[in-house]
Amino acid sequence: MTNLKFIVSGGGTGGHIYPAIAIANELRVQFPDCEILFVGAKDKMEMQKVPQSGYPIKGLWIAGLQRKLTLQNLMFPVKVIDSLLKSRSILISFKPDVVIGTGGFASGPLLKAASGMGIPTVIQEQNSFPGITNKLLSNKASVICVAYENLEKYFPKNKIRLTGNPVRQDLISIDNKKVDALTYFALDATKKTLLVLGGSLGARRINQLIAKELNFIVGQNIQVIWQCGKLYFEEYSHFNEQKNVKVVSFIDRMDLVYAAADVIVSRAGASSVSELCLVGKPVIFIPSPNVAEDHQTKNANAIVEKKGAILLKEYELDEKFQSTFSNLISNEKLQNELGTQIKKLAKPDATKEIVNEIIKLIKR
Repeated sequence: MTNLKFIVSGGGTGGHIYPAIAIANELRVQFPDCEILFVGAKDKMEMQKVPQSGYPIKGLWIAGLQRKLTLQNLMFPVKVIDSLLKSRSILISFKPDVVIGTGGFASGPLLKAASGMGIPTVIQEQNSFPGITNKLLSNKASVICVAYENLEKYFPKNKIRLTGNPVRQDLISIDNKKVDALTYFALDATKKTLLVLGGSLGARRINQLIAKELNFIVGQNIQVIWQCGKLYFEEYSHFNEQKNVKVVSFIDRMDLVYAAADVIVSRAGASSVSELCLVGKPVIFIPSPNVAEDHQTKNANAIVEKKGAILLKEYELDEKFQSTFSNLISNEKLQNELGTQIKKLAKPDATKEIVNEIIKLIKR
């Protein structure tokens, strides 16, 4: 198959963009001569991140609805119509074999236009609770690749493929990187390491928790790598003066930081959960309650129900964090059980499986 063309759309957050880029990279591995075009939302982070990854991108004039009456909301119908027309123009000009959407504002009008033109479409749904856009698109989609079981209540059963979420391939073999990780982060090999992850922007409530409990944590012979996010680094960087504490805004070697970690505290975004399954370390999930349909709690519960992690809700932190953390850090058996169970849920070949589903749709 030569001269294959694919359009990929995913944006708004890293959770949509990085799976889209991973799929594009795998398409390029399997079809070195293929052409790949991204479609995103103007002024969103994909307009910078995608070109940095070596792919061209076109932007649509689209944004989400605000929760209150604003001029932006009044413009929403106009933006949808404009984005549908622009999507149709892009599709006519580029002539893709398959269109893939990983979520975000732009994927809605693009996949809607593509399915209306008879072009095969693939939805890649990262969460255990789908967003409204993917639910609306599902009836016309050719295939829906999901990361969680029991999504038949939201999507047509015959279109669902349980593939998992695309993840960084360098996380697959971190077991032999422990020594390098300890050296890279200048850690003490005689202490256990707590890794705190709040996402690239940071998680306010998790940062508040760690600031409050830091002396308690370090007092249990623990060292801490605390990724507080770029929005909060100035506020919390002074904790770097404390022994056995490293505060960073961003981590560029996730493979090494996961290799160094003995216990992890994390939000429960879909991409993070998929990575943590692959890593196979004991995790305390603290889901963000401020996301659509509380989907982070649903993501975390899907792991907790399989005995693969511990879940603490934000309103429980003051009452339960110390006892939960103490019980986990002092209980090697529990740590091993959680690590073993979460690893059973990993899908390391997710990207390849998604691309295999795409290949089946190519009409050549």
